[in-house]
Amino acid sequence: MPSHLSADHPAAQPPGRGSVDALISQTRRLKGDMDAVRRDTEGDGADHPRGRWQRALCDLALHQLDDLDEHLAQLRDGPLPTAPDPEPATPAQGSLLSRVGSAEWNLLTDEASWSGELYQILGRDPAAAPLTLDELPSLVLDEDRPGLTAMVTNCLVDARPIDGEFRIARPDGGVRTVHMMGEPVLDTDGSTASMWAVLRDVSELRRSQRVVSETRDSLHHQREAARTEHRLAVELQEAVLPPWRGSLRLPRRGPQSLDLAARCLPASTRTLIGGDWYDALELTDGDTLLSVGDLTGQGVGVTSNMTMLLGAVRGMAMAGALPGQLMAWLNQLLDATVQPALGSAVCCRYRPSTRTLVWAQAGHPAPLLFRDGTGRVLDTPDGVLLGATSGAVYGQAEETLQDGDLLLLHTDGLVPGHTGAAAAHLLLGLAPRLTGSADAEDCVRAVVEEFGSGEREDNACVLVAKVTS
Repeated sequence: MPSHLSADHPAAQPPGRGSVDALISQTRRLKGDMDAVRRDTEGDGADHPRGRWQRALCDLALHQLDDLDEHLAQLRDGPLPTAPDPEPATPAQGSLLSRVGSAEWNLLTDEASWSGELYQILGRDPAAAPLTLDELPSLVLDEDRPGLTAMVTNCLVDARPIDGEFRIARPDGGVRTVHMMGEPVLDTDGSTASMWAVLRDVSELRRSQRVVSETRDSLHHQREAARTEHRLAVELQEAVLPPWRGSLRLPRRGPQSLDLAARCLPASTRTLIGGDWYDALELTDGDTLLSVGDLTGQGVGVTSNMTMLLGAVRGMAMAGALPGQLMAWLNQLLDATVQPALGSAVCCRYRPSTRTLVWAQAGHPAPLLFRDGTGRVLDTPDGVLLGATSGAVYGQAEETLQDGDLLLLHTDGLVPGHTGAAAAHLLLGLAPRLTGSADAEDCVRAVVEEFGSGEREDNACVLVAKVTS
């Protein structure tokens, strides 16, 4: 076939072998590094959408590097002969599908010329005559033929380059995706004399890309589902917790009262809402019940269990149970059920006539008392952790409060990154600011400003009670 000029550029000189070998070496080093990354990703054993997406990306990158390695090797070694020997050497597994085949169709003589790689890619007998442009669509799936026809027509009529994909049916029954790039070749008078193209089997590459897309979509749907559950849990938590927001003066009778304020700080959307709660209730004898705590687990189901638990605590308090006895009964109640499981709790009963606070705890931060610009942790009463044994006895402690005292109850996740004594130390550092606050709501606002900004990994509740005359 006579040589023609490309529509865009003259024939290029073959690259130097040394420079191609250097690129091959760099590619293979990168393949080794990428394979190590993939093994690390597989080694974590995580079977969740994010892990599957990461592994799919590693596989895709390796497919692309494998293709690059094969293409550089072909560039160095040159194309296979158009008519190979009757029994050619068997290429490495998968390599024939990575090689690039080429073809040229002469429009003046209706002749076609295919490289040996193209025969292999299309699964054709290398002894058979190459297909003409009119015959080529016979290999293409019906739904992809219009696209191939449009690409060829635009190339021959309007001299547009070809760059597109179509699926072919191989004689062995397999369906492969082929990427075709080509351009017209102009005769000396500027008319289209022939069309040349290079074709590459990209089936595995596209399969890897589909896996990446599917795992990315799965990860996206999982995140959306988590956001939805987070929102529902927040709404349910707000419905379950006491209906008051801001300050509330309890009880409404008697000379002494408590100014109350509370806030629930939900975890960010990266985690789900747990069963943290706060509660305040005026009892029939004039005392006030205060409690905070948390249920184990996360999500809407755990939040809904909060209703049952708060109902049980309120009922026992209304029946006259003091905090120590209430904790023991609550332990027996939960020990006989599968759900909910209580993580920790602190329960207080305030008697306004004597300004006496009686309280008990179970695996929970002790209340903090602020007075005259300083603060301290209340002495922990003797007792046992909730869930230890049926019939457990919980100790309780008493504290006499004064006018202007601030009592702060909180769950363990209030101070991000700190628990126990470390969290208490940071909260006690707010003593001058809290004791100078006008009311309980100002105190809660100060705590939230200090520890509640930004995303949170843990749920938390805080309740402040200020003794007033």
